[in-house]
Amino acid sequence: MNIKTEIKQTPIYPGYKQFSPKVVNFHGWAMPVQFSNIIEEHLVVRQKVGLFDVSHMGEVEFRGQGAPETVRNLVTNNTNKMKVGDVLYAPMCYPNGGIVDDLLVYKLGVEHFLFCLNASNAEKDFQWIKENNLGNCQIENSSDKFAQIAVQGPNAAPLLTNIFPRIIESLAPFKAKTTDFRDAQIIISRTGYTGEDGFEIYLPEEKGLPFWNQVLEIGQKYHIQPIGLGARDTLRMEVKYPLYGNDIWEETNPIEAGLSWAVKTKKDDFIGRDALKKVKKEGPDRKLVCFIPLEKGIPRQGYELFDAQEQSKIGIVTSGTMSPSLKHPIGIGYVKSSLAKEGTVIKVAVRKRMVPCKIIKPPFYKN
Repeated sequence: MNIKTEIKQTPIYPGYKQFSPKVVNFHGWAMPVQFSNIIEEHLVVRQKVGLFDVSHMGEVEFRGQGAPETVRNLVTNNTNKMKVGDVLYAPMCYPNGGIVDDLLVYKLGVEHFLFCLNASNAEKDFQWIKENNLGNCQIENSSDKFAQIAVQGPNAAPLLTNIFPRIIESLAPFKAKTTDFRDAQIIISRTGYTGEDGFEIYLPEEKGLPFWNQVLEIGQKYHIQPIGLGARDTLRMEVKYPLYGNDIWEETNPIEAGLSWAVKTKKDDFIGRDALKKVKKEGPDRKLVCFIPLEKGIPRQGYELFDAQEQSKIGIVTSGTMSPSLKHPIGIGYVKSSLAKEGTVIKVAVRKRMVPCKIIKPPFYKN
C-alpha cells in the first residue's frame, strides 16, 4: 500500500490493511481498486454480498425555508413531489443542457435536503450550487463529516437486518430513513450503483470504521467480501449506469445519454430547462447505446465506432469491459441517432481490427 501521504484517506482506510489491497490515487483519494481480484469481487456482489467504502463521495446539505426552491432549480427531475424519506436520481445541468453532475437527492426533512455527488465533481459542484442558491437557503459542504458505506447484493438485506431489523424490513427502494445508532444520527437508504438490491449508509466520519468492522464480522455467515473500484465499475457497466467523466460530462446532455426519464421539462423552471426541452422536441444528434461484439475483441474507452460498411466514424466508446456475469465483452458509447436502433450492426476499432458489434436494448444484465 505505497501511497503518498498528501492523498486524502477515507475514515475506513485503516480497515483496508488486513486485506492488502491494491490502492490508487482516485481523484485525490487513496482508494482500493481491488482487494482480491475484480472478477471474484464482481461475482460476490451478484451472488452474495459486497462491502464498499464510498466515503470519497461528496455530500452537500440544504436547510431553511428556501431549500425546496433552490433544490428544485438545480436539478432536472421533479423534486416538488418528493416526500420526507424519498431519494431521487437527478442530473444537474448548465443552462445549455450540459451535465454538471448526476446525483442522488435525499429529502431528509420539509426544509432539509442532501445531495450525494460524484467524488471527482464535489468541489466544482459545491461552487455551482452556491452560485445558484435561488432560495437563499443555508448550504453546507458536509463531505468531510460523513463516512459512507455501501452494502450490495442478494444477502445485503438479511445481513443488515441483524443491525437494523425494523428499518431494513420496511425500507423500500429509493427510500431513506434517519435513525440513531451508537449515539449518533445516521442515514440508511435502499440505493446503490450495482444493479443489485442494496443499501448505502451515511455515518459521522468517526463511526465509519467501527461500522465497517461490524458489517464485516456479521457478514461472514453471508459470505461478505470488501469490494474495490474495479468491480464497482464492471457492476455499473453491466446495468448501464453512467459514470461521470466516461459516459456523461459537461459536453453531453441527459437526453442523448438516455436519461430523459429523469428530465421533467413540464415542471417548474430549472437550470437548463429550455435547452433540454428543445433537444427533447427535435431529438438528439447522438445517443448513448449498449452494444456487444459479435467477434473476439473488448471495446475500451476511447475506441472509435464506425458504420457497418466502415465508411464513416459514427461515435466513440465511453465504457467497455469483459462482463464477469455474462462472460463476453460489452460496450457503451455514443453513436449517431440514425444508427442507434436496437439490432443495428456497427463496428469498433479494436487496435488494428474492425470488430462487428450489435446494438442491444439496455441493460446488459438484469437481476
